[in-house]
Amino acid sequence: MTATATQKPKNADRTSISRDAFELKALGLRKSFGGVEVLHGVDIELRGGEVLAVLGENGAGKSTAIKIISGAYQEDAGTLQIDGETVKIDSPREGQDYGIRVIYQEMTNAPTLTVYENVFLGHLPNRGGLVRWSDARKRTEAALADLNVSIDPKQLVSELSVAELQIVEIARALVADARLLVFDEPTSALSPDEVDNLFSLIRRLRDEGVAIIYITHKLPEVPLIADRVIIFRDGDLVAVGPVDDFDRDRIVEAMTGESLQAFAHHEHDDGLADETEQVVALSVTGASLPPLFENVDLEVRKGEIVGLFGRMGCGAQELGEALFGLHTLAGGQITILGVDGHPSGPRDAKNRGLGFVPVDRKTQGIFANLSAGENLTVAAWENLAKRIGFLPPSVMSERYNLWRDRLSIRGAGGSSQEMDTLSGGNQQKVVLGRWLENNSSVLVLAEPTRGVDVGARAEIYEVLEQLATDDIAILVISTDAEEVLRISDRIVVMTDGKVTDVVSRADASMARLAASAAAVV
Repeated sequence: MTATATQKPKNADRTSISRDAFELKALGLRKSFGGVEVLHGVDIELRGGEVLAVLGENGAGKSTAIKIISGAYQEDAGTLQIDGETVKIDSPREGQDYGIRVIYQEMTNAPTLTVYENVFLGHLPNRGGLVRWSDARKRTEAALADLNVSIDPKQLVSELSVAELQIVEIARALVADARLLVFDEPTSALSPDEVDNLFSLIRRLRDEGVAIIYITHKLPEVPLIADRVIIFRDGDLVAVGPVDDFDRDRIVEAMTGESLQAFAHHEHDDGLADETEQVVALSVTGASLPPLFENVDLEVRKGEIVGLFGRMGCGAQELGEALFGLHTLAGGQITILGVDGHPSGPRDAKNRGLGFVPVDRKTQGIFANLSAGENLTVAAWENLAKRIGFLPPSVMSERYNLWRDRLSIRGAGGSSQEMDTLSGGNQQKVVLGRWLENNSSVLVLAEPTRGVDVGARAEIYEVLEQLATDDIAILVISTDAEEVLRISDRIVVMTDGKVTDVVSRADASMARLAASAAAVV
């Protein structure tokens, strides 16, 4: 039973609370969903002026714990203490009153409003019932100046980059005197320079006494930004300590229960053995859509995995969308399985045998309110239901179970489980299974392991390697150099909308990719 709270948020005077004095203790937290306990009595402690890295595979329990701390979930058992007093946080709004702010991977903003309107969204300054717009603008400008960034408070949020959107979220937290900031996979869509800028900002906030929780699947980031580390596995805390006590091997072993060698790089042949005999499944010649990309040539053969690598904004993502008919080329040629012509739209691309996994899984890849089975069969619905006009649940379950076993999709609810209750890695496998069920012979995958834990990432790589042996042509679009080095037979590098390098597997290296991605064309 949850202990009785002895303190409620001091809404009247947030500025009276010192950040340096902040102390959070979450003791014995337990949480169940559908009768299954997913959090088994964990303890988390955090003080102002430190960065705590929270690690664990998808479904390990870390997100559940953070949502309890922020008020999105209520604990079944355990207590929360802030500054030594037991508290009960019943909602995210109440969590904000305690100074707890979460900056999620899928950011919440109103794109048609200005920066300052978003910063004060829900708590606009007013006097006598009249909104003080000039006060909101000035305070937003001051917050942005304090963060050492040059963003116009009057600019529409829809015009901002992902990195700038994160700054707006941070500014929103700071004008509300945030004492604890939670960053959820903050670098998943940032360029290396933007990551450096974000880390500098986080360090400044830490030095000013803000407590930081940093959730990431990118293990190389941990020693760069964290002071301490906690690691979840299967609803338990399995490791806690200063960051210097954790190297990559120890982190992976704690997260998965296996050594790093279990996820080691799989050796590929140096190039394709009979390249001249390989059938070209996808060909792009002189593809142009200024100012996004121009005169791009690439091809993917059956049984080949080609990595399309570059920094955010290089044009690779937009090229992938054009292959799926989401953009119309201004010039150039696309050939899919021997048929020339730009896809007129996603349906045309699908019917021509091309499947597409978009970069933003949450908003573009899944139907969150439908079941996992419905998500998996949606692209093949016409074929599966053509005889009787509807898709019986038994058929849907049968098809889902086939790909569940082949792709190692994990979910206790089977085909009827709601899609948004699956972990990110399992959602990605369902979207991939959608195109395999549709018999797609060409797969274009944008950031296929974004926001996916190390174990699920290794499983997705193994699936892609197996699909390549089945003669499927795969184009992996990624900003992760380690990913394309791990999975690709060849790598095409783009910078500023143009191809700057084509690298064979034998010649590929981290240094070469970094140099090619930074090349001036």
